[in-house]
Amino acid sequence: MMRVIEISTAGGPEVLQVSKRAIPKPAHGEVLIQNHYAGVNRPDCLQRAGLYNPPKGASDLLGLESAGTVAAVGTGVANWVVGDAVCALLPGGGYADYSLTHAAHVLPVPTGMDMASAAALPETFFTVWFNLFIKAKLQAGETLLVHGGTSGIGTTAIMLAKLFGARVIATAGTDEKCYKCLEIGADIAVNYRNDDFVQAVATATNGRGVDVILDMVGGEYTGRNLKALGKGGRLVNIAFLHGPKVTVNLVDVMAKELTLTGSFLRPQNTLQKARIAEDLRTKIWPHIEAGRLAPVMDQVFDLSDASKAHQHMEAGKHIGKIVLKL
Repeated sequence: MMRVIEISTAGGPEVLQVSKRAIPKPAHGEVLIQNHYAGVNRPDCLQRAGLYNPPKGASDLLGLESAGTVAAVGTGVANWVVGDAVCALLPGGGYADYSLTHAAHVLPVPTGMDMASAAALPETFFTVWFNLFIKAKLQAGETLLVHGGTSGIGTTAIMLAKLFGARVIATAGTDEKCYKCLEIGADIAVNYRNDDFVQAVATATNGRGVDVILDMVGGEYTGRNLKALGKGGRLVNIAFLHGPKVTVNLVDVMAKELTLTGSFLRPQNTLQKARIAEDLRTKIWPHIEAGRLAPVMDQVFDLSDASKAHQHMEAGKHIGKIVLKL
C-alpha cells in the first residue's frame, strides 16, 4: 500500500486528505516511480475545485510531475532500470508515494541537481518548450512578453527565452516580484498594478510591439495583448485565470497579421510528449548540468500538508515552484 492525497469532494484546499491505495503496477511501456518529491501546479488547484477533469485513462489523483527512483518497469522498457534517479511528466498521480507514467516521458535527474529541484522541472519545462519554441517559434533577437513572471511557468519562460537569445519583458504584481524577474534575466519588469503593460511595451519597443506573448490570464488581457503585439506577432494562451471567453477585435488581428494559439499540455498524445522530452534532454539538460539553468524554488511542504501547499499557491505570493516532499 502507499500514501496518496485524495479529493474528498470538489472544493477548497481543505478537501484534500491523506489516504491509502494499492501500489500500481506498470503496464507495457510504463515506468513506476517511487516519488521523493512532487510538483504542485495550478491545474492541480483547478482539478481539486472541480474545474479541470483529468483526461480519459489518467489517474484521478493530483500531481503532474515528480522526481524519485525507478521502482519497476513494464514490458518493452529498455532505457530505464530499477534504481535510476529520474524526474517525469505524469498524466496524474504525483501526490502519492508511487506514480506511473510512460517511459518516454521520463528524464534523468540532471547531474548535480537535488531531487526537490528536479521535481520542479517537468511540467513547466515541457509547457514552456512546447508553447514558446514549438508553437510560437520564438527566435533569438525577438522580444517576448511573459505575464505572471514569477510563477513556475513565468520564471521558466524568462530563463529559457534568455538562454536562446530573446529579449524578455515580464509582468508581476509587486515590486519584489518585478525585482525577481530582473534577477533571473528579464530585461524589463512591469508592475501591472501600477503601470499599463501595453504602454510599457510600446515604450520599450519604440512602438513596434513584441513578437510573442505567453499569457495565463485571458479575459480582458486578450484585447490588450493584441495591442501589445507587433506585426506578425504570436499570442499563446496556456491558461485563463480571468476567464476563457473574450471579444477579439479582428482589425487588430488582420492589420498586424497576428497568430492566436494556445494549448493544454496534459491531453497531448504520448508521441508529442515524447518529442518534447527528447528536445529537453538534448537541448536543455546540458545547460542545467553545466549550471546555466535551474528552476526557481519557492517552498517545500510535506505530502500531508498538501492543503497548505494549495493555500500558498492560491494566495499568489509564491515566487517559483512549490513542491511536496514524499
